[in-house]
Amino acid sequence: MGEKLGIAGSGAIATGLAVTAAANGEVVLWARSDASADRARGVIAKLSGKLDDADRAARVTVTTDLADLAGSTYVVEAIVEELEPKKAMLAEIAAIVGDSTVIASTTSSLPVAELSAASGQSDRFAALHVFNPVPQMKLIELCFPDEANEDTKTRTRALCEELGKTAVEVPDVPGFVVNALLFPYLFHAVEHSENTGIPPADIDTAMKLGAGHPMGPMALLDFVGLDVSAAIGDEIGATVPQKVRDLIAAGDLGRKTGKGLLDWSR
Repeated sequence: MGEKLGIAGSGAIATGLAVTAAANGEVVLWARSDASADRARGVIAKLSGKLDDADRAARVTVTTDLADLAGSTYVVEAIVEELEPKKAMLAEIAAIVGDSTVIASTTSSLPVAELSAASGQSDRFAALHVFNPVPQMKLIELCFPDEANEDTKTRTRALCEELGKTAVEVPDVPGFVVNALLFPYLFHAVEHSENTGIPPADIDTAMKLGAGHPMGPMALLDFVGLDVSAAIGDEIGATVPQKVRDLIAAGDLGRKTGKGLLDWSR
């Protein structure tokens, strides 16, 4: 890989990105705690096994010391999709990396101009919206702040190619392209189920068989996580159905908790 890649984060996007990048070289992944690091190692090993390339796991170094990212030439922040934590994380990263290091965020809906300003290096900043599951999904929505220089753009496009992804450059608007169009549809599906009494599973069957979608809207919301989906909806100005908010309040967040709009316990 042309870049020495560092990743700040240990969730699904961070671990998926690490495994994807490890096909071409060494990766350093930072986790906030020992428990998070242990979980990340387990996920990385599992994903590598699914790809029939166990060596990938060996090429990912998981650390709890942020300073271990200092030697990276390209660092991707991939923590929770919340503005203030991301801004704080980006500032921490900027304080330890070299003058030529590019910093990127995996944000899917937050303002890129504000994130880049928080890093203090808008000329060397990019947004890389990768999709879950990262090893399988081929798209990256790529967004640059106005101040980004040509070196940053060239290196970022090259990184996307090395990851085996197709990059679509998008403007700095809430939700970019995919989420701006997708989440109003997903939330409307919930409302349609509520208004008509059609069971959520039947809504999914109809959209998979009738529209050729690989996953129905209810399953997709549960896969993303209802809490994350609601946060994205709020950020892009979409109407989040009350049913979704009620499920979040009850702790039923989707697949990760075993129950959401659908029952994942079976």
